[in-house]
Amino acid sequence: MRNLKTLLLVAVLTLGFNTIQAQSKLAHINMQELIEAMPQTKTMNVELTKLGKTYSDDITAADAALKAKYEKYQVEGASQTPEENERRQLEIQQGQKKLQYSQQVAQKDLSDQNSKKIEPIIEIANNAVKAVAKVQGIDYVIDSSIPTFVVTEGIDLLADVKAYLKIQ
Repeated sequence: MRNLKTLLLVAVLTLGFNTIQAQSKLAHINMQELIEAMPQTKTMNVELTKLGKTYSDDITAADAALKAKYEKYQVEGASQTPEENERRQLEIQQGQKKLQYSQQVAQKDLSDQNSKKIEPIIEIANNAVKAVAKVQGIDYVIDSSIPTFVVTEGIDLLADVKAYLKIQ
């Protein structure tokens, strides 16, 4: 009976030691901060700002032209026939609809361009995190920029991944 207890104690200690060795190594990184620091993101933001300014300028010019046309029609309204005034009013309404449509198209295009350009940047960041984690023997990396995770201690990979990507 005593041998059985000793054997059982050795088995528990051995299994416990193996469990401790089998624990995974965990680290965290703020992916949002990493992606914002990447030069590709800065280049993308400059390009999208430039495209947004182009759209904004075009829409502002179209809006100014529509307002000028409206004011002209207001001044000339008394001297025109009711049919002509109705046609002009319809023309202004169509111009407003076209302007709203242009704004929606511009917003959608900017959103699509952002999505299209950010995907390869995210892929580069993910690959860099995986490479650094592999070198450091880390099994799991938690994104600390997600508000539901609370990370108080542990390995922060941000500096190492920035160094890997040669980001200052």
